[in-house]
Amino acid sequence: MRYRYLGRTGVQVSEYMLGTMSYGSDGNTDEGECVDIVHRALDRGINFIDTADTYSHGEAESIVGKAISGRRDKVVLATKFRLPAGDGHNDQGGSRYWIMKQVENSLRRLKTDHIDLYQMHRPDLQTDIEETLGALSDLVTQGKVRYIGCSTAPAWYLAETQAVSRLQKLSRFINETSPYSIFQRTAERETLPAVQHYRMGFTAWSPLNGGWLTGKYSAGATPAGSRADRVQGQWGRHYPILQSRFDMQRAGNRRKLELLPELEAIARQAGLSLMHMAQAFPLAHTAVTSVILGPRTMEQFDGMEAGFEAKLDNLTLDQIDALLPPGGLIEEADRGYVSPWLAPEIRRHAGTGSGKAA
Repeated sequence: MRYRYLGRTGVQVSEYMLGTMSYGSDGNTDEGECVDIVHRALDRGINFIDTADTYSHGEAESIVGKAISGRRDKVVLATKFRLPAGDGHNDQGGSRYWIMKQVENSLRRLKTDHIDLYQMHRPDLQTDIEETLGALSDLVTQGKVRYIGCSTAPAWYLAETQAVSRLQKLSRFINETSPYSIFQRTAERETLPAVQHYRMGFTAWSPLNGGWLTGKYSAGATPAGSRADRVQGQWGRHYPILQSRFDMQRAGNRRKLELLPELEAIARQAGLSLMHMAQAFPLAHTAVTSVILGPRTMEQFDGMEAGFEAKLDNLTLDQIDALLPPGGLIEEADRGYVSPWLAPEIRRHAGTGSGKAA
């Protein structure tokens, strides 16, 4: 396992980060196997673990807490807040009210006295960023959180948070987590340049594009237990567009099916499987710190582990670029962030609902 610095923190983390979204009732209900996967990952050199308060309604955090018991000092532990985690109106978001409440819940489930990287799961445009950064800075001062970050944020939001942190002398986001894969390269346009400019870390989620880049999907086929099979779960309800990621009738997904044989040929020429080429692809970018791999089973982990040492040469990268140009996106449902600024109530003047000139 190779290691990279997490932004300019001086902290070294493994190039592959263990993702745990599939632990618990929304994925693998065999808690023992989930714990074993964490132990195997640590034994293989992974020291960076990603989870969130909403993964399987908090079950994933509890499983991770059990798994790292006795090995906490060997782990750089990241979790998140922001998405709805209860029935109350305020059981979500970036308010001080919610952050101070939810961090205690995460600490309890994780069985730890501190979180190494506490990330905002999506931007909260209903809450002043000063409110969010102020609360997070207090957690850093209290020692409950070491560093703070964000997930799936647009570049302009990253710039705004950095400016506010500097002007208000608040803790700053040191990491951004965004989707980045051969099929989803929009981060290359603005997010990764912003990350480089602000010397942040970057962790790539969905490097296998929800399983598309393993070759498991084909027209009319949905493997049992796959993400396509589980898309009606909690994360699909929070972001309904994700339910379209595996709709074989969508033009973008049909295009993926057409491209897969060509990508498999590139991988064979490089002496790799399609999956190993895909999981190594984000690491070729100079701004990427770590790639999140989320094996649901030990068998999946073993398959991913076999590609930990893979590195893509320039010929392979050039061939991928020729097929799927930098900055591109095949399927809109893979974007991961749906801007609230696209909503009609924000785009239109009040009183023009009839469509007639006011």
